[in-house]
Amino acid sequence: MAFTFVDLFAGIGGFHYVMDALGGECVFASEIDEQAAAVYSRNWGVEPAGDIVALTDPEVLVPRHDVLCAGFPCQPFSKSGFQRGVAETRGTLFWNICRILEERRPPVIVLENVRNLAGPRHRSTWETIIRSLRNLGYWVADEPAVFSPHFLPPTMGGTPQVRDRVFIIGFQTQGRPFPSEFDPPRVQRAPVEGWDVQAWDVERDLPLEPDSSIPDLAAYRLTAEEEGWINVWDDLLARLDCATLPGFPIWGDDLCVEPRIEAGMPQWKRGFLMKNAAFYVANRGVIEPWLRRHDGLRELPPSRRKLEWQAQDTERSLRNCLLHFRPSGIRAKKPTYVPALVAINQTSIYGPRARRLTPRETARLQGLPDTFDFGSQPDSVTYRQLGNGVAAGAVRYVFVNAVRHAVAAGVIDAAQWGSVLAEAPDAMRVPLAA
Repeated sequence: MAFTFVDLFAGIGGFHYVMDALGGECVFASEIDEQAAAVYSRNWGVEPAGDIVALTDPEVLVPRHDVLCAGFPCQPFSKSGFQRGVAETRGTLFWNICRILEERRPPVIVLENVRNLAGPRHRSTWETIIRSLRNLGYWVADEPAVFSPHFLPPTMGGTPQVRDRVFIIGFQTQGRPFPSEFDPPRVQRAPVEGWDVQAWDVERDLPLEPDSSIPDLAAYRLTAEEEGWINVWDDLLARLDCATLPGFPIWGDDLCVEPRIEAGMPQWKRGFLMKNAAFYVANRGVIEPWLRRHDGLRELPPSRRKLEWQAQDTERSLRNCLLHFRPSGIRAKKPTYVPALVAINQTSIYGPRARRLTPRETARLQGLPDTFDFGSQPDSVTYRQLGNGVAAGAVRYVFVNAVRHAVAAGVIDAAQWGSVLAEAPDAMRVPLAA
């Protein structure tokens, strides 16, 4: 017998993809964003309902189900937001999840959010969430399960993306005491089966699409202006003869003998200014002619006068790196794995091909199949939807391990979860608690 699931805050359906592949049947989905809901409907044949508030107040309109999946809004906890937690309106949507749990009592819950949810700034919020779930009869761990898809090898659904996310897996007690040896399952935030995370290669493992197969390749190519920024910094990198490049950001406007330190300036900024001054003094013979040659960087926007080299021993050229044009500057790193996708336009640039990742490649980072159809919507919308989504490989790994663990401990009935257990080869299993 297949298990049933509901997909709340469904986005474009990352949870749906995982649960469907494991033999689950979706009986309900909700997504308030109309564009995301349209993509969800196109790919899964389920028309998501709208605002979850209207679906839970006063009457719960969500049907009975076995698994509740919810990647509930992360903005209240994200470092890119104001971090107001449940004090922010969107944070209170967790209470709508609780309302559904109170009414429907599904055997299993799978919640996902940004890692910062379990960070020190939100400790009281985390404790409130765990206490609330336990009051509703769910056995959940004190500490979060934090996992990223780049810890999984490709053969287990891993992808070259660092995307640490908090997973909360809970099992309904239904008034029964749990076995004393049963500990709510957690996965380690570490490589699985000895996988070397430095072995990732974006070109090979994503994999990148052949440029010749991309119909609108020009849309992803670097602009002439962006090529110019890269050329300016590559000119400096080629001329520096220091053994290693700085691990701190190089601030082109602050390469001078005396750092411009002002009263009340934060300590971190003071430190960077002092390091930039020392770097300038040590490499003055190269930096001064470089600045003169490029008119003191005046033709570069302020945010492009800053370079953060995180590429370690990569051959010194931005064209050999994975690049990000950020408000804080240009960041260059080894072309192994990419930073977490975000819902704003900071698409990774693959230096060796002088272009941004395409929407199809970005979907691959989230573990979605190439058959996934985004329709004719603008790329900017697709990038935002993927940045808001879940990494399918990480969800699958955490969920399968949790179910296997709970079945072995006698917490849930094995008969209903056979399709999930069949997807749990030894390589995907964590040891049971002693």
